[in-house]
Formats: sequence, C-alpha cells, structure tokens
Amino acid sequence: MMLKRLPLVLLLGAAASGSGFARDNSLLARVTVYWAGGGHGSDRYTQQHKSATGLRLQRGHCAVDPRRIPYGSRVVLPDGTNLSAVDTGTAVRNRKAARRSGRTTYERNAIVIDKFFETKRQALAWANSNPPFVNVKVIPPNAPSLVKPNLTNSQPIALNPAPATTSAPAISSTERIATTTNASAVGPIGAIVRNPLGRLGR
Repeated sequence: MMLKRLPLVLLLGAAASGSGFARDNSLLARVTVYWAGGGHGSDRYTQQHKSATGLRLQRGHCAVDPRRIPYGSRVVLPDGTNLSAVDTGTAVRNRKAARRSGRTTYERNAIVIDKFFETKRQALAWANSNPPFVNVKVIPPNAPSLVKPNLTNSQPIALNPAPATTSAPAISSTERIATTTNASAVGPIGAIVRNPLGRLGR
C-alpha cells in the first residue's frame, strides 16, 4: 500500500513545485548599462537609438537575451523600476558580464540585462549606486494585466475598549496616579488612530 502512494506523492510534489516556479518568474540577473551618447562605449546603432525590435531606444528600455526573456516582456527590478525588453546584443546573449564578475556558480550562470540610458554619465551613476547582481521579475508580453486594488481609503480607525461587565475594585489615589501615568505613556484608550501608512497605491 505504501509503495502505491509514493509515486502519487512524488507526482503531486513535482506538479506543485513546477506551477510555483511558473508563477514566480524571478531570475538572478547581472544588470549592466549602455548609453547612446556622452562618451565612448556605445555602438553606432545605439547612438542612433536603434533597437533590435525596430523601436526607438529610450529611457525604460533594456537589452535581453530573447531566448530567455521574450521581446515585449517587462523586467521589474527590485526598486520597482519597469523595463521593456526591446533590444539585444552579443554581450547580453553570451552573458559575458555575469561570467566574468560572478563570484559563485549561481552568479556566473545569471542572465544579463543591459539597461539603456541616454548618456554615459547617467549610466555610470546608476551602475555605481546599484548592486551588480539582483533578482528580477519577468512579466511576459502575453501575461494578463493585474488589477491593482484600490487602497486609497484613509479613514480613521477607532479603537474602542471592550465594555466592562464587572465592577472595578476600589483603587487608592496613589494607584490611580500610577495607572494614569502608565496609561499616558502607552497611549490613550479609545482614541482615534490614523493609518500610519497613509494612502497606499499610486
């Protein structure tokens, strides 16, 4: 009986882990930069804002390996920046930056994403202030758009104490002063507390 259950358990476990990976879509990436002008280091296509898909390169675009990340996908960086995958390049496809700068096997096997900037100064400033390897989320071009919940209600939340059902014992004046002092340190009872996060969403 036990041997009959084992293949079923293994099959269900494999199906669950496979579906979890498909939903996550996060990858380790070596994020590099390239630019159109402001110094040496860009090719003639980039200087003319030409991309592999025919779209004019602009801020918010990136180069990817289309075998790993399809054109039109959105690449979400850890800081929330959304990049559109519209370009590619030899160094991106052969993962040169990841293979050279990775300290572990995991980093050396990372994909490379090349973030586009207008000028060399902007590109180097971003590269120097961000880690080289980050986990990115890839949203394919045919993925359904998620409806963001409307979390803009900033109404106050009233915290009322539970009604007392029994009579309170008599308290001396010194105990009453100590209790009042402690209560004011903790916070008022029954007061209106506003949501500390304020308005959420954009």
